[in-house]
Amino acid sequence: MIAVDVLNSGEVAMRIAARVKARRLELDLTQEGLAVRAGIKFATYRRFEQTGEISLKGLLQIGFALNALSEFDALFAQRQYQSLDEVLNEQGVTRKRGRKNE
Repeated sequence: MIAVDVLNSGEVAMRIAARVKARRLELDLTQEGLAVRAGIKFATYRRFEQTGEISLKGLLQIGFALNALSEFDALFAQRQYQSLDEVLNEQGVTRKRGRKNE
């Protein structure tokens, strides 16, 4: 049986916060030290580590402070194909609008 790991947005946010915390500790920075480097309020950073909640701008500032901004740049950069047929069918097609409302 294959285990399927289905996460909700809160769980993903907490995983990201945990990875940020791990990187912060690797660099031997305090929460306050990273907040200063990132240009965000200490309370904002502390809440992020505890709850995973932060604005996108704040997260990008943290990424910049941790020299990880390029990882964000790759987010959603390339479509994930399910088959070779999908790759071949899409060659030369540039979508400008979506087809679905939901």
